[in-house]
Amino acid sequence: MADLLFTVENGIAKIVLNRPERMNAFSEEMIDLWIQALETVRDSDEIRVVLVKGNGKSFCAGGDVKEMMAGNGFYKSDEDRVSTGLARKNSLWKKVQRVPLLLEEIDKPVIAQMHGSAFGAGLDMALMCDIRIVSEEAKLSESYVNVGLVPGDGAAYFLPRLAGIDQALDLLWTGKVLTAAEAKEKGMVTYVVSEEELESFTEKYLKKLASGPQQSIRFIKRAVYQNQTMSLRASLDMISSSMAIATELEDYQEGVRALVEKRKPNFK
Repeated sequence: MADLLFTVENGIAKIVLNRPERMNAFSEEMIDLWIQALETVRDSDEIRVVLVKGNGKSFCAGGDVKEMMAGNGFYKSDEDRVSTGLARKNSLWKKVQRVPLLLEEIDKPVIAQMHGSAFGAGLDMALMCDIRIVSEEAKLSESYVNVGLVPGDGAAYFLPRLAGIDQALDLLWTGKVLTAAEAKEKGMVTYVVSEEELESFTEKYLKKLASGPQQSIRFIKRAVYQNQTMSLRASLDMISSSMAIATELEDYQEGVRALVEKRKPNFK
């Protein structure tokens, strides 16, 4: 069976990491399929919301150290298996780093459902998502320092934005393991729920977003992320354009009718 499973049903896309025997550690096949899935998500009008989760006992253990040691996996060069620094840099850029770059292009909600362990690049892949729903029994760690590595998959970018610079440095320097509650306190996760409720809570959340006004949801996501690097004037100019477009759409008309008629809106 493939190292990553991708399905779409009722507007909900599911990306399932599928190497349970290796705690869903990355393989070259997994990364290639992940890139293909995200390209489909980006370009499909059918897809409304995306879920990323892992099969088995863990979310994702990050890079497969055995494959790194052998020069395999996402460190494989286009020419052959080589071990030069430049080849490893280029393979990161062309492989695993394509994931955050593609996620940046997707204006649909991307939800991570996390259980078991989320270590190193596995944790970073969740930090890149918009919302993180985590089992209360989960363990999270930026574990790069434990094997003498630097965070090559986005931790230095995403983690300080969520937890703050000092907290990010502390976690990256020490490689400490956090409980779900500790990660929530640091602003790294959105919801912490029981192991038993994880699937049902996530499904309910996905369906709520999938049934919402899609263009408004996408405008909101663009506004929130683009505002991180915009001036107030540019932000207000952009959002006024979004507002002007939104008021011409059927979802807005339906929302107003539903409010007047005191019923739930039926967005298309």
